[in-house]
Amino acid sequence: MPIDDPAAGFEEYAGAILSAMDNKAEEGRFSRPVIIVGHSLGGHIAPLVAAQRRCDHLVFLCAVPQELGQPMGLNSLAIITEELRNVTYFVDGDGRIMQSPESFFRLFYDGLPAEQALAALRQLRPESPRTRIDAWPLLEWPDVPRTVVLANDDRVLRFDVAQEVAKEATGKDPVVLTGGHSVMMSDPDALAAVLIGLVTVTRPH
Repeated sequence: MPIDDPAAGFEEYAGAILSAMDNKAEEGRFSRPVIIVGHSLGGHIAPLVAAQRRCDHLVFLCAVPQELGQPMGLNSLAIITEELRNVTYFVDGDGRIMQSPESFFRLFYDGLPAEQALAALRQLRPESPRTRIDAWPLLEWPDVPRTVVLANDDRVLRFDVAQEVAKEATGKDPVVLTGGHSVMMSDPDALAAVLIGLVTVTRPH
């Protein structure tokens, strides 16, 4: 996603994913079932994609369905940890924001081997401020099953609150994996097993 473009917001982020999906379809490398997974901030982007392309399941990973049409910053206040709320952000000349490497290590890459965390850190880019202040453009949920996958040692989301929000929004308990906010890196096999299970359930006939 073009997160380092200071002019980009929700629709531009979703547009980049939609273009990638369309390119794969043109190459003949796109088949069903389609499961769209949104991790963290991606929990606000994945539903926008699912609203514009046919998919079979929508997964929120270390994220929960939020109130439609509201700014992400307002939406997230109740579910983010005090530790994340107290993070110091740095702003560059284009208004893009970034945390310190120390806070990324502590909050996002907690529990990862140092070498793996460093490799992830090197790929980070400063982030456009628009997704923090713009209203979320999703006004109606796409007609697709939703599943929330949480990590029990997430230092970004308040686990107890996220569980409640997830059940209220989806009508079922979230799937809980062992790990932190980057559980897809610390235990990819466990996440893969969850997604394969959803493929089995949602496989088109």
